[in-house]
Amino acid sequence: MTNSDDIAEKGTPMETAQTIGRRFACNEGDLAPGESMTVPADGEDIAVALYRNDDGEYFATADTCTHEDWSLGEDSDLEGNEVVCPLHMARFDIRSGEALCFPATIALQTFDVVCEDGKVYVLR
Repeated sequence: MTNSDDIAEKGTPMETAQTIGRRFACNEGDLAPGESMTVPADGEDIAVALYRNDDGEYFATADTCTHEDWSLGEDSDLEGNEVVCPLHMARFDIRSGEALCFPATIALQTFDVVCEDGKVYVLR
């Protein structure tokens, strides 16, 4: 059995654990089902696309299409759980970030989303 001092000295995950931060995105009523929006970059954070699918669930990905530098939160079309970049019609799954067709081949970074007291937060 080891004590916590021994564990910390050996460089275990205790030393590398990060605190999860929350970024306010919007109020729950601000985004209707089937809509998306961009949460602007804040300090060290990147811009995030926030989506609300037809079932009312929230998802978040990096805002920029991995094929071209284009905003997915403001300029894209949301079709069920897929976001379509209007520039070259690249499609991504908003739940996993997976690139679903050419010309995109690189997945989008995804973020967890939580709703609390009528507010929507993106976790980082």
